[in-house]
Amino acid sequence: MRIAMIGTGYVGLVSGVCFSDFGHDVVCVDKDPRKIEMLDAGKVPIYEPGLDALLAKNVEAGRLTFTTDLARAVDGAEAVFIAVGTPTRRGDGHADLTYVMAAAEEVANVLTGYTVIVTKSTVPVGTNRKVKQVVAKANPSAEFDVASNPEFLREGAAIDDFMRPDRVVVGVQTERAGEVMAEIYRPLFLRDFPILTTDLESAEMIKYAANAFLATKITFINEVAALCEKVGADVKEVSRGMGLDGRIGNKFLHAGPGYGGSCFPKDTSALARIGQEHAVPQHIVETVIRVNDHVKHRMIEKLRDLCDDSFNGKTIAVLGVTFKPNTDDMRDAPSLSIVPALVGGGAKVRVVDPQGHREGESLLPGVSWFDDPYKAVNNADLVVILTEWNEFRALDLERMAKKMATPRMADLRNIYSARDAKRAGFEAYTAVGRG
Repeated sequence: MRIAMIGTGYVGLVSGVCFSDFGHDVVCVDKDPRKIEMLDAGKVPIYEPGLDALLAKNVEAGRLTFTTDLARAVDGAEAVFIAVGTPTRRGDGHADLTYVMAAAEEVANVLTGYTVIVTKSTVPVGTNRKVKQVVAKANPSAEFDVASNPEFLREGAAIDDFMRPDRVVVGVQTERAGEVMAEIYRPLFLRDFPILTTDLESAEMIKYAANAFLATKITFINEVAALCEKVGADVKEVSRGMGLDGRIGNKFLHAGPGYGGSCFPKDTSALARIGQEHAVPQHIVETVIRVNDHVKHRMIEKLRDLCDDSFNGKTIAVLGVTFKPNTDDMRDAPSLSIVPALVGGGAKVRVVDPQGHREGESLLPGVSWFDDPYKAVNNADLVVILTEWNEFRALDLERMAKKMATPRMADLRNIYSARDAKRAGFEAYTAVGRG
């Protein structure tokens, strides 16, 4: 099938590349000529393990191309996916649909035959019906259907998630649109991956409900972690004991400095706002948002305690600033709350992150960037593990402690243990939820 993918951000690019690997003819469109030039040169503007090789493979096979010309991309396409940004709107917490509606109108103006317009972006309930109205108004003679196809990609594991999904969710209004979507996902159906076909509103709601639930699990265990510290329990053991219950499961039960990224903060905020608009307040989700903000501030106080109640004049090495490992994404990362507090408190902050420098340089002013964690901790007063990159899971703690002016560690991802740190020569160690 011929597919047009509008937007070459994280979701659009990963989806477009993976669809082409299914055997479809995919044209990815973006307004930014610099992005298209990079992609034409085989360079990927985001960091996602394995994406560059998969892109090169399908470009070479002639199934994947890139352009700034939307009309050329849409011409003859059986499905047009809209995968543009829906950032949180300032002031009211709503998802900003400006880019989605603009893309829908542009697509409408160049439609040449029956086409399914698929919303891949995360959008509030009712958006796809609005997309249909926008297209019909812009081009009354257009022959089209709309579909909702939310993404469930984890950054750092997006290709595997796309190729081996827990489920694919498709919302449609007509049998004809359902047949087009079924053909697009035929390679997954043949391998028995679940394809859930539903109405538009249910598909839109599934995305928000799923992300809000996962954010709730993270926030729940972070609150339990705070209590563990007071009563002398170990949250890692508590999480393990909970996770062995099949009704609960062990995923998203890892205590840390709070959730971040491109999805959870934006989607919980949007769901809370949708509930308020329909007079059905989402009290649990609203609490999750508040508690997650509090968790980040609690981490700052932990660090302050390790610095004798003042960051002023201290040298602090921060290992990891992206919101999770295996991505360069800094959106709503805990580091964006924690690191500015250190700098603002008068600390000299040294940052090490395998992929965070490109985005982090503008987002974290006043810090120094290092490639080597051992150089970063030289004569430092505190080392903070903020993102659990593999590079930080097997550090030579003894070597690190000897290099530091005052060997103290804040392990905000619970990679090590107090015993490990003490044996290595650290005089102080703190983790999350380990009394």
